[in-house]
Amino acid sequence: MPTTPVQRGLATLGEAACRYREGAIRPEDLPMIAAEALAAGPDTPALRELAGLPRNAASDDVHDAFAQALAECGLPLPDPATARRHALRRLAVRLVDGPVDLAELTQEEWWETETGTAAERAFVELMPQCSCCLDYTLPSDLRTWTADLRAAARALTTAVPAAPGC
Repeated sequence: MPTTPVQRGLATLGEAACRYREGAIRPEDLPMIAAEALAAGPDTPALRELAGLPRNAASDDVHDAFAQALAECGLPLPDPATARRHALRRLAVRLVDGPVDLAELTQEEWWETETGTAAERAFVELMPQCSCCLDYTLPSDLRTWTADLRAAARALTTAVPAAPGC
């Protein structure tokens, strides 16, 4: 858990990098994220440049500034597979923290996620493949399946992350 303002700002940037790569953050949102990270503590020329870009800046310019800001902060822009694995971990956290709608488990096709650890595989293997046929694909004992899914989610949230970042 980040303890200093700089560490919190870097954690914010790392999570933004994962979410950006998976398509959950649009380029026009990155300048505000950079401004918030800058206010938290990390300060680099590219981060200042990115924070100063308007929302309607060219996507390529925003992408390049973001990649440079991450590099100056010592953070990688993750590959899409790593970003997807981080998204899987965030889903597991939400599942541990409270109920998640069954439709959400199927809408992202989580079962197709390329895994790299036993904890990720165990979680993904329990994911339903299709929202249209949940009645046919879920086990008959829904309570046991739900408990197994939560246990796998808890194991994933306590396992070492796939890569630094979010």
